[in-house]
Amino acid sequence: MKAVMTLAALLLAGCVALGEPPLQVGVAGGEQIRARWGEPNMRWRDADGSEQWAYVGGPNGTQTVMVFLDAQGRLLRSEKVLNSEHFARIRPGIDDVPAVLRLIGPPNPMWSVEFSARNELAWEWLICDDWSQLARFGVLFDASTGVVRSSYQTPELRGRGGIAPWCGR
Repeated sequence: MKAVMTLAALLLAGCVALGEPPLQVGVAGGEQIRARWGEPNMRWRDADGSEQWAYVGGPNGTQTVMVFLDAQGRLLRSEKVLNSEHFARIRPGIDDVPAVLRLIGPPNPMWSVEFSARNELAWEWLICDDWSQLARFGVLFDASTGVVRSSYQTPELRGRGGIAPWCGR
């Protein structure tokens, strides 16, 4: 029971952090961002010294926020990425595992499965879709090369009567 309460507290803390008012672009720095949201779940550094940080969280884990910093560590922008606009940027046959991670962040680890008979790696994210209902977004990779084979979206049918629960946006 104690473990469940601890997990619930951690999840709620993540929800609150991502919902706070935005930090000021061009002024806020990496230290302020970490003080508010904690350490990022993933980070990338570009050749020019700029960085991209991924924060996974939000209600039901349906949000991932990418934070972009300039070479001096100042906030350039932040954007929620688990949405149709970002999903449409995934290019089957071209993008690979690192490209998808950088575009929409890490998947739900419990929904990452390798299908050896089909030579596929399947990743899924819980999302709040364009109709404010819970859904899953999935990407299938060629397990040998890591290149995207396809992507898809399905409703999350854990609600009453098999109807996807409302998640709000």
